[in-house]
Amino acid sequence: MPDSDTGERVTTVLDLPSRDGLVVNAVRVDYEPGGFSRVHRHPAGAYVYVIEGSVIFGIDDREPVVLKAGDSFYEPPGALHAVSRNASEEFRASLLAFFVLGEGEAPTVYGGDS
Repeated sequence: MPDSDTGERVTTVLDLPSRDGLVVNAVRVDYEPGGFSRVHRHPAGAYVYVIEGSVIFGIDDREPVVLKAGDSFYEPPGALHAVSRNASEEFRASLLAFFVLGEGEAPTVYGGDS
């Protein structure tokens, strides 16, 4: 069920146990038409792959970019993910985000502060 305020649904799709102190985690993010994510950071960075539709990504103070199905994106550790939303008001969009985390490290921290 999507977040009723944002039209976003986040589902964990991979959570591999620690090996050599690192954990591999992945989430699927589904956006309803016009859906978006709240401002957040990924302390360890994120590898993103768009699987359906188009999404708009804006990191720190850089100009947002539009990515479509098949495109990928790297988000550096700690960068402010200021814009992450469906580029369409008509169609759904989905992406996969992969994280390599230290044990106990959260993949996502919400808000403008780290």
